[in-house]
Amino acid sequence: MSLALRRPKRLSVGSRVAAVSLSWGGAGDASLRWRYEQGKGRLQEVFGLDVVEMPHTLRGTDFVYEHPEARAADLMNAFRDPTIAGIFTCIGGDDSIRLLPHIDFSVITQHPKVLLGYSDTTIAHMMCLKAGVGSFYGPSILAEFAENVQLHNYTERWLRRALFETSPLGDIEAPSVWTSEYVPWHEANKDRQRLMEPHTGYEVLQGHASVQGPLIGGCIEVLEMMKQTPLWPDDSVWDGAILFLETSEDKPAPSLVEFWLRNYGVQGILQRIAGILWGKPYDNKFYEEYKISIRKVLREFSCQQLPVLYNASFGHTAPMVTLPYGALAEIGCEPPRLRILEAGVV
Repeated sequence: MSLALRRPKRLSVGSRVAAVSLSWGGAGDASLRWRYEQGKGRLQEVFGLDVVEMPHTLRGTDFVYEHPEARAADLMNAFRDPTIAGIFTCIGGDDSIRLLPHIDFSVITQHPKVLLGYSDTTIAHMMCLKAGVGSFYGPSILAEFAENVQLHNYTERWLRRALFETSPLGDIEAPSVWTSEYVPWHEANKDRQRLMEPHTGYEVLQGHASVQGPLIGGCIEVLEMMKQTPLWPDDSVWDGAILFLETSEDKPAPSLVEFWLRNYGVQGILQRIAGILWGKPYDNKFYEEYKISIRKVLREFSCQQLPVLYNASFGHTAPMVTLPYGALAEIGCEPPRLRILEAGVV
């Protein structure tokens, strides 16, 4: 069964959305302002959204780093503002866990609305989860929406399905191509498209059954930051869930992935969940090694039958699908497939 999360209202042409800097504040740096404006322009032109900045969104890297309380205030006020229908993160980073002491969870509970982002935004998603509100693991303004030349069609299509439509997302096919090529964010490079490679599709690491469960997870490195904090979900949240995990551009060593997964096993989480959805590694680095590590840890905890669907595109590689937290999803092993059986919005 899906989690009993409050679903935000869908977005539509003309919806007002707030841009927020919850982690890294680069959107406000003079050298990157063009990149922010390019992403903002895509939201306005492609999706017809009215994009506004919160008071501290564009204050720049130094201010944003030094003032987590200001970042938290922007988030709280965006939830409170009745004219704002959605909250889109500018970019991820590595320290939005510092917002936690300044968060009023009742504000999120009382004002459910679309929250979108990935990577370090995993922290904000878990804030929404604790508040009982569904959110969306998906594109950021500086990265995906500001993609050189144009927004990827796959990213655009699944964002529309997740945020603008009230029907279940349905079958999520793997994209035909992918990239994580790094092109420096200099304005002189804005007309240079990143090189794409063929996507090899989903891969089943283990398991034979088709399983269903609510989607819970995020960036595996960021999830480590919230263990033993009030954000870490209660045991019951993991029951029957599909745990989605992806690694960042830091490309953590397989040994670290083993350490982290082993903790999930010791907590009993691996034994509670229905399946695992694993994202495509950045640069395909450690593609084979991660598979070995995942199987190794699952074997240690007698979870050899747990279905694991590998090489999904929902995080740090492009293009990406938008995943609605708590929505009922299905992993199929024969053949490999991903299906989202519920809508993310109402």
